[in-house]
Amino acid sequence: MNNIDVRLDSDPFEVTVGGLSRHDLKSELSSRQIHLNAQAQILLDDAVFDDANTQHVITVVVRNVSDLGLPHGATLSQIFDAAQGLGLKLCPPTSGPYLRLAVTKQEGSTDPVMSRGRAPEGSYTVAAQTLRDDDEYPKGFYLRAVNGQSWLRAYRCDDTHIWSPDDQFIFRQHP
Repeated sequence: MNNIDVRLDSDPFEVTVGGLSRHDLKSELSSRQIHLNAQAQILLDDAVFDDANTQHVITVVVRNVSDLGLPHGATLSQIFDAAQGLGLKLCPPTSGPYLRLAVTKQEGSTDPVMSRGRAPEGSYTVAAQTLRDDDEYPKGFYLRAVNGQSWLRAYRCDDTHIWSPDDQFIFRQHP
């Protein structure tokens, strides 16, 4: 497993995605004391993780919503469209746990509240294609550090939710 000893805003950087069975991936997250919320558990149990044995390296960058030309915020589909218009790609849906394992340094949030109907302060949302067209099913993962603990969390939203211009997303950079 690769460890990246940089802050998430030190981009671009490469990360290896895949190569672990679902069981081994969950074990690795647990052994590194990475906490999961219930929504992340649901995503980790999704069929997309059934065929995760193939490894591939992706290059990722972090951009906030305003960096994408959306200074007043935007919906998730608008964010993804704007990023793709700038040559950025969505990460594979399985990349969230591998990013959490790879990134060992993340500045801790000063706001310990875990859920508030908006992206938490200090979080990095993994820009990936949603797995289901169901607003009750988690849309994707985000990385967060709170009180010295690393978290892999998942979020839900509908396409009317407006993300803040300061919300940060991890995108795949075109190879």
